[in-house]
Amino acid sequence: MYIGIDLGSTNIKAAIYNENMELIDRQSLPVEYIRENGFVEFDAVRYVQDLEALLSKMLRKNSITNIHQIAFTGQAESLVVLGKDGQPLMNAISWMDERSTAECAALANRFSPQQCEAITGQLAVLPTWPATKILWLKHNRPEVFQSAETYMLLKDYVVYYFTGIKKADMSIATFSFYFDIYNKIYWQEMLDAIGIQIEQLPELCEPCSVVGDMLSEISTKLGLTTPCQINVGTLDHFAGMIGTGNISPGNITLSTGTVMAMAVMCEEPAPKNTGIAMHYGFLPDTHVMLPVAESGGVSLEWFRRSCMPEVSYDEINAVLAQRSNTPILFLPYLVGTNAPEFDSNATGVFWGLRQEHDAYDMARAVMEGVSFVLRKNCDYMAKAGLKPSSIIATGGGAKSAIWCQLQADITGLTVRIPAEKEAACLGAAMIAAVADHRYNNLQEAVDSLVAFSTEYTPNSSAQTREKYSQFCALYDFTKNMKP
Repeated sequence: MYIGIDLGSTNIKAAIYNENMELIDRQSLPVEYIRENGFVEFDAVRYVQDLEALLSKMLRKNSITNIHQIAFTGQAESLVVLGKDGQPLMNAISWMDERSTAECAALANRFSPQQCEAITGQLAVLPTWPATKILWLKHNRPEVFQSAETYMLLKDYVVYYFTGIKKADMSIATFSFYFDIYNKIYWQEMLDAIGIQIEQLPELCEPCSVVGDMLSEISTKLGLTTPCQINVGTLDHFAGMIGTGNISPGNITLSTGTVMAMAVMCEEPAPKNTGIAMHYGFLPDTHVMLPVAESGGVSLEWFRRSCMPEVSYDEINAVLAQRSNTPILFLPYLVGTNAPEFDSNATGVFWGLRQEHDAYDMARAVMEGVSFVLRKNCDYMAKAGLKPSSIIATGGGAKSAIWCQLQADITGLTVRIPAEKEAACLGAAMIAAVADHRYNNLQEAVDSLVAFSTEYTPNSSAQTREKYSQFCALYDFTKNMKP
């Protein structure tokens, strides 16, 4: 039996599968944050103890005493600082925390954008990156900085908690901003800039690899009677790619949640300095393009909350299914935009409103606007030499037939919906099953386990193409205007 665990930002999810990869049980628990003075932290010890309690509950409920392997996936950038005793010196700093803006400016002055992209694959120095948080600790928490034995990212810390072994999964290290994704080594110049030694970081390892057995004391508490191997797994977006069968170049795994993320495997050798975020992949010596647009589901969420608070998403979809297109355009840049323009000053805009339009027409424009951003990113990928062939849609946006058809029409790509909605947990369990030799490789696992429930074929039209051109022109016209 195998367990896939998704160490999420909102919820921790765990799923148990039998030897035939049939789902036995899946449960989740919320993550609690400490938000003070603009900081976003959480108790790392409580995080792993809550996970341990969740596993114990699930195993006992299903009378399971034998798990061959557990594989992890989940968030990347959240930082855990350990002392000499292996215990956290402070709360973990969430990736959502933006305390390190001054440190971002200092590092941006020291390293050019071209140098950063050529080494880390990242396009900007952001407070999301652990490197900037470590420099903040040096400047603001010197007692922690001086006592730090090891800096770990959350998923690596959870693996350490369960095994006592410190390893850094390279598909997670790619989000640290101190990892050279092409040479598979830590970036020494960045370590010098933030003031830490390479000995303070875990040894790098390939994603989807077995670290070792679960510690006997934890295994006993969980009620396991045989050794259980722990697999580092990979990033949540990458586990989602595996769980949706996207393990070769060409397909886009699209997640439209609060943000919109697009994951595409590259042809190797991977191109550098494309203007698209690049990461070390989930297979050895592979790379994944992962442009992220913050103007995703948050735009529709904002519009419904602000203008249609009594109307459900299902009701919106039902009404729009009976209506034709409108000329309204919406720029969905409510929080600026990252991929592909990286324009923090961009703002949201409705254009073309007339008195005959209502909130439903505007909701459709919001869906179209987000789909136009998707099209822009597809075009950027094509310019980088990677021609997308289809879209595998996941997340909340994949539940809307209207939105999926818009995505197909606007991009000109077929949109497919996987049968399994929790693709990250399934992907993690597939990693475990392959590492345990249940399958010979990921492709065999995909062929056996991944299925699709719905497919939307593109119906491109001159009207759609013209509206996309108008969308791009509207952005170009407004980008230099200050609100």
